[in-house]
Amino acid sequence: MPNAADVANRIAIAAKSIKVLADAGIVAPMKPQTMVKAIGATVRWGSTPAAGYTASAARRPGNTAIVDELGSLTFSEVHERTNALANELNNQGIGAGDNVAVLARNHRGFIDATVAISKIGANALYLNTMFASPQIAEVCEREKPVALVYDEEFTELIEEGGRNLKRFVAWHDAEESRSGDPTLDSLIARGSTADLKAPADPGRVVILTSGTTGTPKGANRQQPKSMLPVAGLFDKIPLKSEQRVLISAPMFHSWGFAHFTFGLALGSTLYLHRRFDPDQMLQTIQDQRCQVLAVVPVMLQRALELPEEAFSGRDLSSLEVIAVSGSALPGPLATEVMDRMGDVLYNLYGSTEVAWATIATPEDLRAAPGTAGRPPMGTVIKLFDDDGNEVPHGETGRIFVGNELQFEGYTGGGHKAFIDGLMSSGDVGHIDEGGRLFIDGRDDEMIVSGGENVFPREVEDAISHIEGVDEVAVIGVEDDQFGQRLRAFVVAQETAQVSEDHVRAHVKANLASYKVPRDVIFIEELPRNATGKILKRVLVDHDS
Repeated sequence: MPNAADVANRIAIAAKSIKVLADAGIVAPMKPQTMVKAIGATVRWGSTPAAGYTASAARRPGNTAIVDELGSLTFSEVHERTNALANELNNQGIGAGDNVAVLARNHRGFIDATVAISKIGANALYLNTMFASPQIAEVCEREKPVALVYDEEFTELIEEGGRNLKRFVAWHDAEESRSGDPTLDSLIARGSTADLKAPADPGRVVILTSGTTGTPKGANRQQPKSMLPVAGLFDKIPLKSEQRVLISAPMFHSWGFAHFTFGLALGSTLYLHRRFDPDQMLQTIQDQRCQVLAVVPVMLQRALELPEEAFSGRDLSSLEVIAVSGSALPGPLATEVMDRMGDVLYNLYGSTEVAWATIATPEDLRAAPGTAGRPPMGTVIKLFDDDGNEVPHGETGRIFVGNELQFEGYTGGGHKAFIDGLMSSGDVGHIDEGGRLFIDGRDDEMIVSGGENVFPREVEDAISHIEGVDEVAVIGVEDDQFGQRLRAFVVAQETAQVSEDHVRAHVKANLASYKVPRDVIFIEELPRNATGKILKRVLVDHDS
């Protein structure tokens, strides 16, 4: 039985959550008839994409929901389009509990498919747009989808994996699709716009892990038991209702998809581009007066590589939030972004499995560049050693996270490790005296060189501070004398005077001598996946 202090703490957290949600505009006054429709949608559909657009169509039918290369759609139009598509998918024999794969870039078709799949109670399986044909076939064989929604540019890639599936084209560049498969627009045009009956069980969302160290796994995402996790995030990142949001991060992955779902709750206008272009991103922020930008770190890096006039010649003052996640945010990059674009940068650390763990505010990033921040309300993090003992601040340990958004296990079986009800993030890190978390690396990336333990992230951070260095990745390679030695891959600016000796000397001046990389290799770019994470398994095979 909880004691009085626990009860009082829960009441205080609940009260704060309500205030945060009210400040964000999720809880807001509305006409009685509108309130009945909005609440009814949530009761019927739960915390799903179906509920989001059904409720927004009731609350703000004429507001713009989506702006992409084809134009704009209101919330009412999206609701009717997705009703029509859902009814036609049912007519095609697709129903509750079926898996439907989606291979699409950021555009209205992605949202049409996602919401319609949700309305029939099917499960949405999102495929990475950078997958090769064998990976698509492998995932489809494992996950057993009955249908595949895809952009026509991927026709050849889905030939094997989609051979025996019902197939529908989400986007085609020509006036008519040349694939021979029906398009989503054709299904929408002939489908009934009548509301559907909510399924007995809401469909699941399956997000694939990054696959940076192996085959991507499907992660079942559970629905939160309360609004506490969302309130905790909004308490750290000042997202508000009806903002103009540019989602540059790919929506098939956790971070881009998260901002899609935030937009559902907040009634945001979402601006989408199928392909990332840093100059186009800045132009859209200026032209559309975007208030929120959702990106992965490499997108910010690419923007900073543009000529100075790309920033000085544009008005980016509308930005209130630059929300970044998906991979490590180096301290120098964070500082330069804020110097160029204002102190509106928020760095979220998490994973597909644990959702979000910590959030660094602009104040955190100014005080301690490179930090992952502190846990938001409703989230707990602890660091443990290999024996399961909690480590004190300042010492490196395995990161474990607890919240209501943890995944329910991999679709192919298996789970993450648990200690005291907290789930492993798969990373190691340390907490400074201010309570801020720093990520030292993956728990399977530790390099043992001459008996000393080295985590690559610390060495990478040191090298990234060298003037003229754009990016760096450090791995361990076999060594006859020391077991392993450090190898650094450095991307330097063309005009930079950076040498191998310069890199080694800088690391030696700032870190222990056993952390100095024996090998320093200069390359033009680091191999990355679609979310910007560095593919270190590719670097292992790089010729030295």
